[in-house]
Amino acid sequence: MSGVEQRILPEPASPGPFRTVEVPGAVLAVHRPATGSGALPTAPVPAGGRAPALFVHGLGGSAANWTALMARLGGELDGEAVDLPGFGESAPPADGDLGVSGHVRAVVGYLEAAGRGPVHLFGNSLGGAVSVRLAALRPDLVRSLTLVSPALPELPPQRSAWPTGLLAVPGVPALLRRLPAGRRDPERAADGLLRLVYGDPDSLSPADRAAAVAQYRRRTELPWSTGALVGSARGIVSAYTERGDQALWRQAARVSAPVLLVYGLRDKLVSYRSARRACTAFADSRLLVLPDSGHVAMMEHPDAVARAVRELLGRS
Repeated sequence: MSGVEQRILPEPASPGPFRTVEVPGAVLAVHRPATGSGALPTAPVPAGGRAPALFVHGLGGSAANWTALMARLGGELDGEAVDLPGFGESAPPADGDLGVSGHVRAVVGYLEAAGRGPVHLFGNSLGGAVSVRLAALRPDLVRSLTLVSPALPELPPQRSAWPTGLLAVPGVPALLRRLPAGRRDPERAADGLLRLVYGDPDSLSPADRAAAVAQYRRRTELPWSTGALVGSARGIVSAYTERGDQALWRQAARVSAPVLLVYGLRDKLVSYRSARRACTAFADSRLLVLPDSGHVAMMEHPDAVARAVRELLGRS
């Protein structure tokens, strides 16, 4: 199974109805939790006393990666989840910019168009890097920041993360596409993915495994699938090498909002050793370590993450 295929995250359930919103350079799909009415909202739904929140997925994922956590926080937060350009229900950006700053521009464009800020902002992996940069550059849009295994520069990266980095090497994606078709079997690909991103993949239900296979098939049928994945992977690698005011760790130090950091000890893509630097970098941070979690703790242990978020909200 290739490195390209390993980064397509399983989607156990849809986060609910979505609408499309035109932002500078792209059209984003914005999802809300299902209400049971079956109607598609045409504008943000008034939330009463609930604070607005926005959830940003990682590389190869989609809004559905946040379904479980959004459901558990529905009483406290008026949550929405975006599909970044090129992922989920969102087409690639018109200008082809799939770097971290390009994704930031799209998310900022949505928040400005919707008038929802400041929000409680959530980011996983690539979405974590996007959220850090957004919070540093536009503190007026962020009330708090929850980062699940954020993709902040880590040198050297873990060996199990090397396939993602290889996507940035010219010629490698084309080589991977020429691998024998048998090595791209959806069931084998999905199993390999689950073993990469979950701490305990054997604990998943048959239904979740079936959903992972279905998502793999759907994702690879999209004409822009590989291009969006490769472009965003290159964007992460490029962000890791940026210096000066654009350096992600320097931007982390500029974040004024309170931050919840979530790391899994079984994470094969973002090492727990990054947690110490992250705790030092952010001015106001607290740390949740989940011994049995992998790279997607909000999917694998949503109850524990939700409890920590509620504690953060109580202090925000």
